[in-house]
Amino acid sequence: MASLALTKLRLSHFRSHKAAQLDVDARPLAIFGANGAGKTNILEAVSLFSPGRGMRRASARDMAKRPEDIGWKLSGLIEQDGRSFEVDTSSEDGAARSVRIDEKAAAQTALGRIARVVWLIPSMDRLWIEGADGRRRFLDRMSMSFFPDHSDLSLEYEKAMRERNRLLKAEVRDTHWYAALEAKMAQSGAGIHANRVATLSRLRTAQDGAETAFPSADLELVQSEGGMPETEPDLAEALSESRFRDMAAGRALVGPHRSDLYGVFAAKGVPAKDCSTGEQKALLISLILANARALKADVGAPPIVLLDEVAAHLDANRRAALYDEICALGAQAWMTGTGPELFAELGDRAQHIEVLEGAEASRLIMR
Repeated sequence: MASLALTKLRLSHFRSHKAAQLDVDARPLAIFGANGAGKTNILEAVSLFSPGRGMRRASARDMAKRPEDIGWKLSGLIEQDGRSFEVDTSSEDGAARSVRIDEKAAAQTALGRIARVVWLIPSMDRLWIEGADGRRRFLDRMSMSFFPDHSDLSLEYEKAMRERNRLLKAEVRDTHWYAALEAKMAQSGAGIHANRVATLSRLRTAQDGAETAFPSADLELVQSEGGMPETEPDLAEALSESRFRDMAAGRALVGPHRSDLYGVFAAKGVPAKDCSTGEQKALLISLILANARALKADVGAPPIVLLDEVAAHLDANRRAALYDEICALGAQAWMTGTGPELFAELGDRAQHIEVLEGAEASRLIMR
């Protein structure tokens, strides 16, 4: 069976870690320690071995250890189906982070081709009851796991949309300028929409074929108004026809940036936003597991899974079910909790790491 794991991790001046290192295998990792010890910082470091700003969406400067603020560096060894990749990512003086793969400079998007990383963190617990922006990011993150070029399409779309919005606010009426920008938005926007639709299809299949202790969700991509033109020509035409309306609003009112993810607790037929807090959490766990199963079916190996403080919200039976599913997937899951008892059901199926808060920096101890 194909596998994916981060087997070496070095942190230098990253968050609460001045100098830390981990040498691990492909089994799950149970990371425990007091609140504020630096557990989540380890997961954030692992999330930066994928494209984007990491699971906290923080700026590069905010990741630097304080009070030194001299920049930071992460180094890791990614083992993917018998191949190894040495990856370094760093930032100096708050500059945008750079990436090197096997000692050669690389774009962040290249990370998505060697490591698929999915995560669930406490701030996502309000996903179903807050704004559509968070749900789009959640869906796009899953889409990126299947389609590494999804981040490129998103950047291209947002760049063209920002320029078009600038023209709208200035009430510029140059049709050729608009047409050129709308062509770029239509090309990348249609790709974004197609990737999202394909991702939802994969998630549905992964949920339908699984026996799990976590509830499945019926997912649908909806639009705030007017529907989403699905093809490149249709989106270009819709943008052109919407110019005067968009000029009055000062922004684009049609396109994939207006999409929303609608979820329903399948067994009860209740919208996710109306479910209890526990049910909403269970639905999120179900989707992360479905994402992992679908990736395993799609590319042959499960992704690296990051689960921050997930065990604290589950009873013993649900915790055991979650750990059984992760082990059955063969996924390297990095999980955090306040105490070792939260991972008792894992036993020696996992590696256990204690994080201690020191006077100047966090310390890591293999247990």
